Amino acid sequence: MFDLTFTIDAQDTTTPLTLPIDQAVIAGWTGRDPVARDKHIAELEALGIARPASTPIYYRVSARRLTLEDQIEVCGTESSGEVEFVLIGWQGRIFVGCGSDHTDRKVESYGVTVSKQMCDKPIASVLWELEDVIGHWDRMILRAHAVIGGKRELYQEGTLDAMLPVDELIKRGFEDGRLPDGCAMFGGTFAAKGGIRPASRFEFELEDPVLKRSIRHAYDVITLPVRG
Repeated sequence: MFDLTFTIDAQDTTTPLTLPIDQAVIAGWTGRDPVARDKHIAELEALGIARPASTPIYYRVSARRLTLEDQIEVCGTESSGEVEFVLIGWQGRIFVGCGSDHTDRKVESYGVTVSKQMCDKPIASVLWELEDVIGHWDRMILRAHAVIGGKRELYQEGTLDAMLPVDELIKRGFEDGRLPDGCAMFGGTFAAKGGIRPASRFEFELEDPVLKRSIRHAYDVITLPVRG
């Protein structure tokens, strides 16, 4: 278990809150639309990554892979980010944030669970209360830009009506149908525009068009040499 300090944005007030995190879960293939879901699966198959055993599927990773920092270090040049909403349980409440499931694609081609453990998972330092946004959940927007070859490009974008509803996502992933206290769960992603590819910088956000606010974060990707 370790602590992360967030800012809780309640529209009219902001409050710092330190949360003890002892579980991290990456939910994959969480799309409501089987056509869109299969497009993302085909996208990964093109990279040599096998189809999942089930959809959705829930991968466990070390909680200490979560980071609020603005840069990460990765081995080699075959990793990439994915924008996702993040749910965090605490004392019976659920907070909503935004993060990047940064993944080593080379390792993913032979071991998805291992690949999820290879890279840090940047998350934004701002959270919202789930109860403040659940009434218009489907209208919220996930978006990512990537800097590739020095050029900033729109990398992913979509509304949450394409993802499984929160209640269903939690019910399928946990035996008692509740998000445990201290658990941070990434909720899935969209296909990349132009295909999955590495970037030197990844910028992501969760936009609430109803309450007119966004959660944003960005990080640089530092590539370490691979020897041997």
